[in-house]
Amino acid sequence: MGNVMDVLRERGFIAQTVYEDDLYKMLDNEKVTFYVGFDPTADSLHIGHYIPIMAMAHMQRAGHRPIALMGGGTGLIGDPSGKSDLRKMLTPEIVDHNVDCIKQQMSRFLDFSDGKALIVNNADWLRSLNYIDFLREVGVHFSVNRMLTAECYKQRMEKGLTFLEFNYMLMQSYDFLELFRRYGCRVEMGGDDQWSNILSGADLIRRKEHEDAFAMTFKLLLTHDGRKMGKTEAGALWLDPKKTSPYDFYQYWRNVDDQDVEKCLALLTFLPMDEVRRLGALQGAEINEAKKVLAFEVTKLVHGEAEAAEAAKAAEALFGGSALDGAVPTTTIPSLEGCRRVIDLMVKAGLCKSLGEGRRLIAGGGVTVNDEKVTSPDQEVSESDFGSEGLMLRKGKKSYHRILLG
Repeated sequence: MGNVMDVLRERGFIAQTVYEDDLYKMLDNEKVTFYVGFDPTADSLHIGHYIPIMAMAHMQRAGHRPIALMGGGTGLIGDPSGKSDLRKMLTPEIVDHNVDCIKQQMSRFLDFSDGKALIVNNADWLRSLNYIDFLREVGVHFSVNRMLTAECYKQRMEKGLTFLEFNYMLMQSYDFLELFRRYGCRVEMGGDDQWSNILSGADLIRRKEHEDAFAMTFKLLLTHDGRKMGKTEAGALWLDPKKTSPYDFYQYWRNVDDQDVEKCLALLTFLPMDEVRRLGALQGAEINEAKKVLAFEVTKLVHGEAEAAEAAKAAEALFGGSALDGAVPTTTIPSLEGCRRVIDLMVKAGLCKSLGEGRRLIAGGGVTVNDEKVTSPDQEVSESDFGSEGLMLRKGKKSYHRILLG
């Protein structure tokens, strides 16, 4: 197998590196321990985490050892990167719960058997830090002037950067130092919005330990015109099936823009690059076949092959007009009491966030019940509208939701 950096570069992962030639040689000659950090701001990972996870999987397949670092300590502070306002403060109990949930998700993507990968929690060292000792050991190596030039801090200076957040770079850098000391970790990886924090950690190791340490960041998942991917009408595209159903997850990738198909196939699947390029070169109606492959492959990796097959089957059934399948997002209600209006069912199903939004959708002609257009916000349904497979709501052309009477 060739150097994993060649694989990552060919597939479009790498944004920035430091001491690239030395890193390339090390990856050629050694089994390298590296890490990616995940702050537990929610009880599930989302698609924004998926690029670094896939990069970790490529690294592991090339024989290197990943550390998935859970931010049980840093999650109590909150990373200011990419945020215009102070993050919501989480309690230790919520952070610990979120860490437990994310640990379970990580095992789908990496092989943790026999020490081939590690899950570590930075709460083990950050929560018990003595602040004065920390400042003397770590803070002395950081220039405030230099820190203020970092993009993650510059964005916050106009609205106000709290001293709480200002500590985040030091804490993340200290994580790298601890992982180096405990596990021989030589490389930190992450999204390109983390470049300043990751670079500072590598620099801290070189200053304190006089050893080589490296930084690598990955491109963010953006559309061809620079918009962030993974944003849906319901919010983030989650990896937890309870938050984003496998069907909705599949449909998201089935409906990406034609110009984004090849990039997504390269970054989000393990398909060989020859096949990626072949699929990405399809034109016209044929590109839809490439989108089906993309949707199936990504859903298979995140939710398993059985769920991917169910989602694909449900999508074909819906768009082909044949019988519906259980993979379609479904809500069961005990009765129609309080839900007789279509607009109330839409809110219940999560097809709209409010009655006002529902009214706008109906006024625009974008809502159907059992393929019949809804023409009034006060239109009601009755028990007779529920067939053996339930009542089907549709918003626009592609958002379906089935309602069952319990």
